[in-house]
Amino acid sequence: MEPARYGVLEDPTGKLTLQDVMSPRWSNQFQPGDLTSGGKLAGNIENTESAYWLRVSVLADNSDEHHWYLEMFDSHINDLTFYGANAVGQYTGVRTGADLPFSTRPYAYKNYLFSLHLRPGQTQTYYLRLKSDSKTSFLGRLRNEAVLSSHFQSEYGMLGGFYGVLLIMVVYNLFIFLFIGEQTYLRYVAYVLSCSLLFLSEDGLGFQYIWPMLPWLNRIVNAGAPILLLLTFGYYARHFLDAPQRLPRFDPILRLVVLFSAGLLLLDTIFIQSGFSFWLYLLPYGMLYYAAIEVYRQGFRPARIFLLAQAGVVVSLLFLITRKLGVDFFNNAFTVYSMNVAFVFEVAVLSYALGEKIKSIKDATIRAQEKLVKQLHKKHLAQDRLVEQLHQNQALKDQLNTELEEQVARRTEELRRQSETIVAQNRELLQANGLLALQSAAIEKLNADLQRDLQEAQTARVLSKEVDFGEFSQIYPDKDACLSYLADLKWAHGYRCRKCGHEKYCDAREAHARRCTKCRYVESATAYTMLQKCKFSIIKAFYAVFLIYTHKGNYSSQELSRVLELRQGTCWSFSQKVLEAMRRRRQAPDYDENEGWTHVLLDATTTVEEEHTVVETARS
Repeated sequence: MEPARYGVLEDPTGKLTLQDVMSPRWSNQFQPGDLTSGGKLAGNIENTESAYWLRVSVLADNSDEHHWYLEMFDSHINDLTFYGANAVGQYTGVRTGADLPFSTRPYAYKNYLFSLHLRPGQTQTYYLRLKSDSKTSFLGRLRNEAVLSSHFQSEYGMLGGFYGVLLIMVVYNLFIFLFIGEQTYLRYVAYVLSCSLLFLSEDGLGFQYIWPMLPWLNRIVNAGAPILLLLTFGYYARHFLDAPQRLPRFDPILRLVVLFSAGLLLLDTIFIQSGFSFWLYLLPYGMLYYAAIEVYRQGFRPARIFLLAQAGVVVSLLFLITRKLGVDFFNNAFTVYSMNVAFVFEVAVLSYALGEKIKSIKDATIRAQEKLVKQLHKKHLAQDRLVEQLHQNQALKDQLNTELEEQVARRTEELRRQSETIVAQNRELLQANGLLALQSAAIEKLNADLQRDLQEAQTARVLSKEVDFGEFSQIYPDKDACLSYLADLKWAHGYRCRKCGHEKYCDAREAHARRCTKCRYVESATAYTMLQKCKFSIIKAFYAVFLIYTHKGNYSSQELSRVLELRQGTCWSFSQKVLEAMRRRRQAPDYDENEGWTHVLLDATTTVEEEHTVVETARS
């Protein structure tokens, strides 16, 4: 097999036929060229409005007994017609392309493959007409059946392994998301699926096996898969790197650049069709890489794995860009499928990085729990000391009662023996009874003080966030107690009607609500407070505000959901409401850093509809 010669002819009108290009007028206008030593065609479709003709001449050796094929690498050429001469020298055409169903291809192969009927010792000339909507190359290769068979086995085997790895990563991370509910895993699954869709469109396997009879869908996938990949990767990478929290100023710019680049890509795909849209990916991907570097500098260790994973993708993209530009630069099996290898490496490494991130979060949670256990231990020690003091007080009271009983018994015995001095002893007895009354009053006052001290100790522990829900419920045992406390807190400085400004009120039908005696407007205890229109128990709402405030907002919705036995979405929404009230409270002129958590309950600036309770009363 001797090196083949080929020529390229551009047809700006797109109307030339095979007879036209074979005529002397057009035949002499073919730009000559030679196949490289590897047997590759070179060149680019520079003008998407023109049709291109390739003329390939092949000289078969006398001793060559192989059957030869021409393979065109780029499966995205919209319209391709191959012309070959039969035994009597007449040319027949085979038309196929990305705009036609996959069944139009001579061989069920992801690339375009045409049979060359060569005769030993003779030169055969073949013509190809190419038309494409994108600036692509018409790289190709001459192969015999032995090389082609080996190539099919290795290529499809490698691609099968590649998609198998992607499928395993999708299923594995999807199950992890279903088990633990971590949103980062779902973002990762969306990114891997978009990678799979991109490669299915890029290597042509999607058109071959999934939508072979839908060429219009093939065009949509080819155009939209890179844009979808940019959006999913940008969304996943930003949240994996915690960019909204770690880079609060840079992250909004990064998000805007990703969305703007996706919009430009969509505009170029639909209207401009420049063929160089891949340059629009450089800015958002570069900014994501910069964000990873900055986050790593801040001490976020999983970012180093992210940078390592993206390094391989960058190298593979260089090979892809050169191939798209038609540059014959290391175009071999390794470079053609380097992006597949890079993405397999990336998804595996990112999966490991995601696990490391979750582990770091878990370790931080464990450290916080250990700190909480130490605090609870200190609380239990204080409780033990309090109980011991109560036991000592009880023993003191019992001892005092015993001594008093003994004194009374002795005094009675003395009165019985000294009947002659009964009048004097009666006077002393009256004095002793007075003393006993004073002592009993003192004991009762001591018991009341002890009970009040115990109540104040429990309340103080509530205000110092060292209490669980059971103990918290002892302070606010039911809805009535919570409403009573909220009403006292709300109208601590007096009542004033919100409609007419009147300051006189009477009780309404609803517990702890107040009705204006002038305009009869009824205002509930929860109206214009944090708990207005609260969808769950007011006791749990009190405890939720207490936990979030005393932990300075650093209390996760997952933990709040577990403690209160409520849905995580409900806890998250309520947490955001409390955090916004805390922020406004800190900005208030009368804010005191040592004030209690109950100040947040009176936040009346939340955006809710005013609560109107209209009560029909009889006219006097």
